[in-house]
Amino acid sequence: MASNFSGALRLTDLDDFITPSQECVKPVKVNRISGKTAAIKIEPDGSYFQVEKDGLETKLEKAQITLNDCLACSGCITSAESVLITQQSQQELYRILGENNSLAADGKSKRKLVVVSISPQSRASLAAKYKITSEEAACKLTGFLKKLGVDYVFDTTFARNLSLLESQYEFIRRFTNKSTKGSLPMLASACPGWVCYAEKTHGSYVLPYISTTKSPQQIMGSLVKDYLTRLHGRTPDEVYHVTVMPCFDKKLEASREDFFNDIYSTRDVDCVITSAEVDMMLEGEGLSLADVEPSKLDSLCNSDTEIVNHAGGGSGGYLHHIFHHAAQHLFGTKVEDMQYKTLRNRDFKEVMLEHEGEVVLRFALAYGFRNIQNLVQKLKRGKSPYHFVEVMACPSGCLNGGGQIRPTDDETAKDLLERVQRLYSDVRTIRPEDNTDVEKLYVEWLGGSETEKAKTMLHTQYHKVEKMTNALTIKW
Repeated sequence: MASNFSGALRLTDLDDFITPSQECVKPVKVNRISGKTAAIKIEPDGSYFQVEKDGLETKLEKAQITLNDCLACSGCITSAESVLITQQSQQELYRILGENNSLAADGKSKRKLVVVSISPQSRASLAAKYKITSEEAACKLTGFLKKLGVDYVFDTTFARNLSLLESQYEFIRRFTNKSTKGSLPMLASACPGWVCYAEKTHGSYVLPYISTTKSPQQIMGSLVKDYLTRLHGRTPDEVYHVTVMPCFDKKLEASREDFFNDIYSTRDVDCVITSAEVDMMLEGEGLSLADVEPSKLDSLCNSDTEIVNHAGGGSGGYLHHIFHHAAQHLFGTKVEDMQYKTLRNRDFKEVMLEHEGEVVLRFALAYGFRNIQNLVQKLKRGKSPYHFVEVMACPSGCLNGGGQIRPTDDETAKDLLERVQRLYSDVRTIRPEDNTDVEKLYVEWLGGSETEKAKTMLHTQYHKVEKMTNALTIKW
C-alpha cells in the first residue's frame, strides 16, 4: 500500500468476506504490438511490467481507486471494504486545520468552520482502549480535537434520534400499505456496506425494500451543512465536516453523489475517519486519551450536552425502537420485555408480537453476509416471513466494525468486543420521542415531519449498479 495512504486502511481480521479481496486496482492500460496484446509480467510484490518483443520491460503504474470508482465496481464486496483512499483520512483533517492556521495568520481570508461528529460506537472503542468510561472518552476526545483547532464537536447520537423517528414513521406507512409490492419487509438502511452490496448484486430485487431513511451519519451531515451553516451565516462549502465512525464503509457512504451539493460543490460529510485512525492521531501527537484535558461536547440546540444512548444494541437499536413503536401505534400494545429467539447463529435473531392469538409483527436481526445472503435469497423467492429486518454487514454489528481498534496481544477479539459492548451499554438511554430538542428541530428546521424539506434532509434513494464482473466467479 502506498505510503501516503492512511496506515489504518488495511484489511482487518474479520473473516466474513464474500470474496477474497486484498487490494483494489483498476485494470492497467496495455499497448498492443502487431495486433497482439503485449505480455504482462507480475512480480511477487504485485508490480506489473509490460514486456515488449525485444524483451524490454516497462513498469506499469497502478491507478488510484477513488471512492466513486469503488461504488461503481461490482468486483468485490466485503464486511469492511479496504480501498485506497486519498481524500478521507486523518491527513486530510490535518491539512484543513493547517490551512485554517495559515488563513488566521494572514488575517485576510475566511477560515473554514471545522466540525467533527463522533459516533457512540467509536467512542466506546476508544474508551475500551484507554480504560475510561464512554462519557470520559467523549469529553476527552472533544478536548483533544479542539486543541488541534476543531471548532465544534458533536455526538451523532443526536442525529440518530431523527433517524430512528423517521424509520418508525416509515415503517408505519409501509405496514399500512403492505399489500403494495416492495413495501414489506422493510430493511434497515443505516449500514452502507449492506446498501452497497444490495446495489451492486441484487438491484431492483432488493432496493425497494430498503428504508429510505438516511443513516445517522448522513442526517448529521444535513444538520451541519444546512442547519448549522444557517445559524452561523455560512455557506455549506465554508464548513468542513468530519465524522468519526466504526467502519470504512462509512467513507463510501459519505462519497455517494446523493449526498453532494451541486450548488456549492461540497459533500454533507467531507471526511470520515475511523476509530483506529483517531487512535493513530493520538499516538502521532504522543498522547494517551486518558491524560487529555476534557472539554464539554457542543450542542446543536444550545441545551445540555449530557452523553446519552439508545436502547436496543450497538448497531443503533432500529429493531428495538421500531418494534416498540409499531406495537403501540398499530395494535395498542406496550411491549415491556422483548424476547429474542436465536435462530441459525448468534447473528440471526427474531422477535414476534402476538395479538389476539395471532402473530402480527415478526422482526429479525441479520448481521454478517452469511445471514444477509440467506435473507436476500428468501426475499427474492417471496419466502421472507418478516415485516422488518435490521441488517448489518459486520458480524456482531457496528461495535465490531472494521474501523474499530483491534485487540492487543494480551487480549482476544472476543474479550475486547465484550468490553466495548459493556462500555457502550453503560450509558443512560433515552427514547427519541422524549428529546425536546429533536421536536424543536422538526418545527424550526424542517417545518414539520411531513414537509418536502423533511423528506430531502432525512431521506435518500438507492441505485442499481450495472455489473461489470461477477464477483462470485472471479479466480484468485
